Amino acid sequence: MEILITGGCGFIGTNLVDRMLQQPEIDRVRTLDNYVTGLRRAVQSSRVQEIEGDLRNYDDVLRASDGVDAIVHLGALPSVPRSIKDPFSTNAVNINGTLNVLEAARANNVGHVSVASSSSVYGANPTLPKVESLATLPLSPYAVTKLATEAYTNAYSTTYGLATVAFRFFNIFGPLQRADHVYAAVIPKFLAALKEDAPLTIFGDGDQSRDFTSIHAVTDALTKSALRTVTNGTPVNLAFGGRTSLNTVVDLLQEMHPKKISVEYVERRAGDVTHSQASSTLLESLLPDVERPEFVEALREVYDWYMGQ
Repeated sequence: MEILITGGCGFIGTNLVDRMLQQPEIDRVRTLDNYVTGLRRAVQSSRVQEIEGDLRNYDDVLRASDGVDAIVHLGALPSVPRSIKDPFSTNAVNINGTLNVLEAARANNVGHVSVASSSSVYGANPTLPKVESLATLPLSPYAVTKLATEAYTNAYSTTYGLATVAFRFFNIFGPLQRADHVYAAVIPKFLAALKEDAPLTIFGDGDQSRDFTSIHAVTDALTKSALRTVTNGTPVNLAFGGRTSLNTVVDLLQEMHPKKISVEYVERRAGDVTHSQASSTLLESLLPDVERPEFVEALREVYDWYMGQ
């Protein structure tokens, strides 16, 4: 079996490559990346082929997906603040890029496509936990592009018979996640600040909560989805119903960190949701054996990884 991972040199993609190489039935993994947010790395396995290309270029995607059995579409321009600053680029990569992936999959008779959507599509909907049937009320251009991503994916399933599943990612964290750019996620930014003995920055009062999800759960779900050709006609939350405030994350890190942690609270950012918590019922019905590390254990793992770099 041969699998293409778009965005395969980013945080999730790099971890997913490593997870897929554990499966003997996966003969080869291709990655497609333009290295704007992903990083080049020395390939350690003859089973991995790195392809440089851009999702906005249909020919690049068509060439990369020729002959593969499945595609995991992770490639995107992430970040709500980035999308507010530059909605055109976010739209071009996330929406047009997804359309190129789906069209290339159809042209190359790819057997299965899974795509990454986001919990940000729920936006202003205050209902908790987030059940997939809830109304979507996106608050940012990024969230709009992810809503379009999953809508296109489901439309290709019903219109063309393409085997697809769209996963709504929540707040994923783990080793290899970058903290060295302005749009970095909150946990790596916290850890980078700790390593530099700098104060942690929280936008708002810190009571906002997230359903933090270990990278190991995500890569396990994506791998099993590709191997088993898991499909669903509606998007699927990929998280487990946790609800942890940023202040609680700071408290947990303080238990791990030998020095006193200081926090600076600044004005809340536009487009940020206040609370996020998934219903995992649908996910567990499709993948009942998906790996689900406990949050504190996963936080300890990534803390140790960052401090050891």
